[in-house]
Amino acid sequence: MDYDDYGAGYAGLLLAYSFVIFLIAIAGYVLGSLFYMKIFEKAGVQGKWRAWVPVYNVMIFFKLGDLSPWLVLYGIGGAALLSWIGIGFVFSLALAVLSAIAAWRVGLKLQKDAVWVVLYVFLSIVWLGINAFDKSRWNPNIQPASWAGNGFLGDRTVWDGIPVQPAAAAPQQGYGAAPQGYAPPAQPGYAPPAQPGYAPPAQPGYAPPAAPAAPATGAPVPPVQPTTPAAPPAAPPATPPAPPTAPPAAPPAPPSDPTQPPA
Repeated sequence: MDYDDYGAGYAGLLLAYSFVIFLIAIAGYVLGSLFYMKIFEKAGVQGKWRAWVPVYNVMIFFKLGDLSPWLVLYGIGGAALLSWIGIGFVFSLALAVLSAIAAWRVGLKLQKDAVWVVLYVFLSIVWLGINAFDKSRWNPNIQPASWAGNGFLGDRTVWDGIPVQPAAAAPQQGYGAAPQGYAPPAQPGYAPPAQPGYAPPAQPGYAPPAAPAAPATGAPVPPVQPTTPAAPPAAPPATPPAPPTAPPAAPPAPPSDPTQPPA
């Protein structure tokens, strides 16, 4: 057997291997697009065709995961342009990390715990299939992402047919709180009467003193002269007061002789 036979056998083996890889890639594309389509339907994305467009479906997945969809293009472009100098893998690794973060956010909106992202890291096609066909419902009202205010990582794009995800930071709801955007109706009917009893007196309030009036801006106005002069003081009485009356006469002296009558 000469070298030509070895070369032909190697070429046939390589062709068969490439064909198998091609079939696996086609099957992965079909299954991934189908799972994306089901997840997009839960999220309210209009148009099933969006899930079947390569790269574009990943951008929508990033957008639903509260990440800027343009990060997908940055990662692919950086990996393609800088691979010839040996640093393209850095962009590929960054894109994989961002994809896991988007899957974590999408899983939270599908009532999945954060540990589910581990399954996405190792078997993303299985993660997509479970979230596509389980009974979970889409709930975008989760705690906003910490990078929502970042202009590079946060999603600020608006595309027709794709719901805008809540991104504004809001206080976390406690147990039993109404969901965001819901106003509970007023309770109709009976209003309880006021309880009889002692009503404490109102606290005396403090009234601040009035501010002084602002001075006039024009020329000063002279004081108004009184039209009627003041009345002069009353004249003293013309007749002096009468002198006091004379003191009463002294009583008669008693007689030295008790038998003699008084004078």
